Amino acid sequence: MAASAAARTIIENCAIATVDANDTEYASGYVVIAGNRIESIGAGKAPEGLENVVRRIDGTGHLVTPGLVNTHHHFYQWITRGMATDHNLFNWLVALYPTWARIDEPMVKAAAQGSLAMMARGGVTTAMDHHYVFPKGSGDLSGAVIGAASDMGVRFTLARGSMDRSEKDGGLPPDFAVETLEGALAATEETVRKHHDASFDAMTQVAVAPCSPFSVSTELMKQGAELARRLGVRLHTHGSETVEEEQFCKELFGMGPTEYFESTGWLGSDVWMAHCVHMNDSDIAAFARTGTGVAHCPSSNARLAAGIARVPDMLKAGVPVGLGVDGTASNESGELHTELRNALLINRLGAHREAALNARQALRLGTYGGAQVLGRADQIGSLEAGKLADLVMWKVDGLGHSTIADPVTAIVFGAAAPVTLSLVNGKPVVEDNHLVTVDEDAIARAARSESQRLARIVAQG
Repeated sequence: MAASAAARTIIENCAIATVDANDTEYASGYVVIAGNRIESIGAGKAPEGLENVVRRIDGTGHLVTPGLVNTHHHFYQWITRGMATDHNLFNWLVALYPTWARIDEPMVKAAAQGSLAMMARGGVTTAMDHHYVFPKGSGDLSGAVIGAASDMGVRFTLARGSMDRSEKDGGLPPDFAVETLEGALAATEETVRKHHDASFDAMTQVAVAPCSPFSVSTELMKQGAELARRLGVRLHTHGSETVEEEQFCKELFGMGPTEYFESTGWLGSDVWMAHCVHMNDSDIAAFARTGTGVAHCPSSNARLAAGIARVPDMLKAGVPVGLGVDGTASNESGELHTELRNALLINRLGAHREAALNARQALRLGTYGGAQVLGRADQIGSLEAGKLADLVMWKVDGLGHSTIADPVTAIVFGAAAPVTLSLVNGKPVVEDNHLVTVDEDAIARAARSESQRLARIVAQG
């Protein structure tokens, strides 16, 4: 549809942080949306005489930013929150895998709805799920997750995960919770062919995502990379999350995680890794040289005592870095906007101290950085003419923020800001801090019911 014929929405009288290449900001400006694209953006009032204006929004007291982009999550964990709260990663996995190995399609659907609702209500417009647990006979789990995202109206990347190294092979998952090498590859290819959309304004994309070095065979890593590149999709996995993982790789493969990833074809501009906490200078240089991205998950890293990722050093080297909630069994809040604050604060506990990150760098991690990591920086992640109309209006004149003069500082350093409006493809997903596409109370009831059913199944053995 031509821009002149498209229905227009105008937002004006708002502060704007575009997160473009120049970090352009307006103390009081406007955004014009035509159809599903940003048509224009600037200081002052919107241009006069625009045709087909169907909605005009007064943004007084608000900051408008790009929508937040989540780069790592495990939706199914929504129904296992609050468990194994005092464990490190490996012990936490051992404690929870017997429960996760009993999930089924209704549970995954309810968990996905809960995870998506919490993120969307907090300003996430592009979500991502790394789903890698496929118990035998559990139903269409990928379809359940994709359907939940479609119903919510958020942009979505499914990282179709897999595991083929079970307890009998020296891995952590129970034997009945893993797939065969052939089965995992075939199911992953089927998911890509059925659901991946490569178009500019795609709502659903799929990545190839074997789980981690300690739950996946070397052959699945290698063939998974070959599959992704043959199909033209991105690659995702966990990497360098803990000291124990590094020891595991050295004992099993005779090399550290980054060397192992490179040997299996898992470094490149089409790859992003979750966590990357324990990276030395040569690891960071390898990621920068190859354009490999990182999903930084500060709350989960702290919850599991994994450590502090070297985000300032990664950014200085040119590594693409976005933010991730991670699964809600290791970040019970399930909110990405709180990760802006946590990324800044936790990184200031590291070697760079107060110079580690500032408010605008944190906002960039949660928006443009995430778009880079997901391979969609030309479409989303900043407010620029021609990009998709995925944006958020944060209320910054209320009790929690009214005495912080700078609105970007307000949403990063301050309490979680209410979302007055969130648009995806120019369509409202949140209005007045409530989801408009789904029933929040019904989602909460369904998730509670499925969580209780899972607990009963586990108790029965």
